[in-house]
Amino acid sequence: MIIKIASEVIIMSEELLEKVKEALKKVADPHMGISIVEMGLVENIEIEDKGETIAKITIRPTNPGCMSAARMAMDARNVAEQVEGIDRAEITVEGHMMADAISEMVNK
Repeated sequence: MIIKIASEVIIMSEELLEKVKEALKKVADPHMGISIVEMGLVENIEIEDKGETIAKITIRPTNPGCMSAARMAMDARNVAEQVEGIDRAEITVEGHMMADAISEMVNK
């Protein structure tokens, strides 16, 4: 997992990043019943602060045809946006045959 901080307030962003990561542990792969963080599906988390604080999260399902990719992405967005200090979450799905469509739908 690559974790980047795109903000000048490093300490606060690191704490926020850890809170987002903890929140994402609540999202389980519905078929496996295991956290998407534990399964290694969360490929990247970035905290961006440009007037509003955005958590940018990249998810890569294990299967390019995973039927639950959209659900996991939406759940990830919902839990990330519940973290105090996060104004908005943007989810990018990669490595799925419908990655662009899922990412667009989840981020509407």
